[in-house]
Amino acid sequence: MLLLGALSLTLQLSAVTPSLPPLSPLVVRAGDRLQSVPTLRHTEGGIAVRVDALATALGGQFATRETGDGRYRLEVGTIGIDLDAGSALVVVAGDTIPLRAGVFRRDGRVYVPLAFATELLPRLGTGVLFDPDKAELRRFSTVTASRRAPAARAETPRPDAPSAPVDNVRSAPAARNASLRRRVVVVDAGHGGPDSGMSGPIGVPNKVYEKNITLTFAKELRTALEQREIQVVMTRSTDTLIALGDRGRIANQAKADLFVSVHVNAANPRWANPGGARGFETYFLAEAKTEDERRVAAMENEAIRFETDADVTRDDPLGFIMRDMAQNEHLRESGRLAELLQAGLKRVHPGPSRGVKQAGFRVLVTAFMPAVLVELGFGTNKLDAQYMTDTGRQRELASTLADAVVRYLEQYERKVGGDD
Repeated sequence: MLLLGALSLTLQLSAVTPSLPPLSPLVVRAGDRLQSVPTLRHTEGGIAVRVDALATALGGQFATRETGDGRYRLEVGTIGIDLDAGSALVVVAGDTIPLRAGVFRRDGRVYVPLAFATELLPRLGTGVLFDPDKAELRRFSTVTASRRAPAARAETPRPDAPSAPVDNVRSAPAARNASLRRRVVVVDAGHGGPDSGMSGPIGVPNKVYEKNITLTFAKELRTALEQREIQVVMTRSTDTLIALGDRGRIANQAKADLFVSVHVNAANPRWANPGGARGFETYFLAEAKTEDERRVAAMENEAIRFETDADVTRDDPLGFIMRDMAQNEHLRESGRLAELLQAGLKRVHPGPSRGVKQAGFRVLVTAFMPAVLVELGFGTNKLDAQYMTDTGRQRELASTLADAVVRYLEQYERKVGGDD
């Protein structure tokens, strides 16, 4: 198993947010110079600060990344931080770090929670320090080499890098293969047996079923991973029903390093044009933040009704797991893995990217390792359905996901020094 947290950036933004008057500006001091950074009430509660003004006050830079789609980059001192509008995660030198609340836009400006400035930036070695007594964020006039970020941070992606930070430094093939051979990935084909999952496309007599698409694709992904010398365990390799809770337990028993669950999305029939909805998205386990995230989770969790011995009245374990420190470490790594998988899909999938999202999937709850759920496309859409059922396209998708898994494992190996 990966030693999650061994050398990863374990920023638990759990301290009490420094007391500042509601809606008063955040004061930034650089020597004798004082600057005010506008604040407002965060959409999720608490206080938010304006990122472009914060960057100016700290002598840094803030810009929209060339990939667009609400992606931004803040650079302060030697540190680069990638932010996505609507996400409560930021990426720093390959580490995915959770925030107290999400990044959001209002009136053309981008805002982050106050703790981003008062807690996260000081801990990243950006040359700033928060003084809670004076309620000031202080910027050092100089940052000596000894106080700069470690050399490893020099690999922070440039603004023109791909949408998800990609470390282009590769280990030698022999060393890489020897390392990857120790790794185990569980591939989970969603649904199965009496649970067919979604059916589509809308308005087409010859239907495709989710359970068949996920199984054939899971086998392609298994082949692609094994070609890269990664050990693979399948939760199912035939048309059979595996309980949602058992899928994660299979991964635990296999002492797997990663858990990847494959699914096919379906449009909400109440949408204005459900047949037109298409695209791909990657989820990790966390409490859903949007109605659409809750919709997808409910749709995939509905498979529990096919489990005759399932206790659907028991308490949802998501709340307990979210409070468990070890699992929280898995969540951070899951977010990073999800970013890499989504970036890989963007390079080959013809549909629109619907982004990295979070929701309470039962299939991920019992997997005590980095775990993600990939929605390959909308089976209710004709074009997506044709794409996902094409053998050549499945092989292409499997190859890019396998490359993303390798990239994640290689980055993690470098982060922990290759130790088991």
